[in-house]
Amino acid sequence: MSNPSLVKEATRAVDFFPLKVSSPSFLNDGFIPAKFTCDGINVNPPLNIEHIPEDAKCLAMIVDDPDAPAGNWVHWLVWNIPVTHHIKENEIHGIEGFNDFHQHHYAGPCPPEGTHHYFFKIYALNALLNLPLNTRKLQLEKAMSEHIIAFGELVGLYTRNT
Repeated sequence: MSNPSLVKEATRAVDFFPLKVSSPSFLNDGFIPAKFTCDGINVNPPLNIEHIPEDAKCLAMIVDDPDAPAGNWVHWLVWNIPVTHHIKENEIHGIEGFNDFHQHHYAGPCPPEGTHHYFFKIYALNALLNLPLNTRKLQLEKAMSEHIIAFGELVGLYTRNT
């Protein structure tokens, strides 16, 4: 006999509303322009977010690269972003956590070799989060886990011309 609480926990992720995340600068599974990378001016790309639930209190974002040699590499963490349908280029409103470059801001794609995938993950939350500035990805994921009401992502690719 299965434990109902375990079944509910295992299916929780499919209960999220889907967000549509896009960018006017690149298509999903398309190449990110160099402007938004370490080879350019290294600013965040603009993002559009659709289908945000009315009861969302804020947004959170994780940008990471699962293809990094050291494992999943975090490029940007942001939470308590006021609900918006547009995150503008080089502009963020929210609290920025500690990425794997040991910085509190966006650090664009900069793969050592080959083509890497960059996941721009957006979460709609039903509560603001009270987290310290030195928060890292796992701490953010744990803090927001019970507050996620919608999720979407945009995947961009990048290859350096070195």
